[in-house]
Amino acid sequence: MAHYPKTLIIIPAFNEADSIAQVVANIRQEAHWADVAVMDDGSMDDTGTMAAAAGAMVLRLPYNVGIGASVQTGFLLAEALGYEVVIRNDGDGQHAPDDIPHMLAALTEGDADIIIGSRYLEDRGYSGSAARRFGSLILAKLISTIIGQPVTDPTSGFIACNQHAIRLCAQIYPHDYPEPESIVLMHRARLRLREMPVTMQARMGGQSSITAFRSGYYMVKVILAILVGLLRPAPMLER
Repeated sequence: MAHYPKTLIIIPAFNEADSIAQVVANIRQEAHWADVAVMDDGSMDDTGTMAAAAGAMVLRLPYNVGIGASVQTGFLLAEALGYEVVIRNDGDGQHAPDDIPHMLAALTEGDADIIIGSRYLEDRGYSGSAARRFGSLILAKLISTIIGQPVTDPTSGFIACNQHAIRLCAQIYPHDYPEPESIVLMHRARLRLREMPVTMQARMGGQSSITAFRSGYYMVKVILAILVGLLRPAPMLER
């Protein structure tokens, strides 16, 4: 029987009742060794109830705190309960659960503290909007320059973290634009990052709130947030 590290898969979810039960069931099938915790971010539908019925732990946040704060709640839970690995997965079904074992294997190789699942490293059929892809390319170029290594998918919400990264993310985690800002934050804390190819699927339910206009607006604001963040002292993490 294979030995697996104590793993928590955290799923931030806001009004994902259409997909969350299937997402949890698929993850539990592909990652049977892991615990699953859904951060019900003040949902106004049955997200929490559906997640619990599918076998997940559910933390019901009292109101909608946003993606960054809900993800940090998951890291706080993982640190408090002594998990060795955290994998963050979205609640809309876009992240392929059969990538989870491969991400864990990459993390346990030991040459990185964070594995970032990239939809752009390989052509696996993903086709996002032109505006969103353009914004991602600009962010990727900026972040790659800042941290001194290539980054292809700076807005990926599919990551695997070891205990060093869990501790940092529990202590300090960006709330406004968590995916791109956290890459810079983790690099400045001297954590090691590596990308690996993953598959991005169609949403199981609901509709993305990111329009062409919002993609451009998001890009400008996140670039400003990253540049302002560079003016702050680098976070220190004792190993």
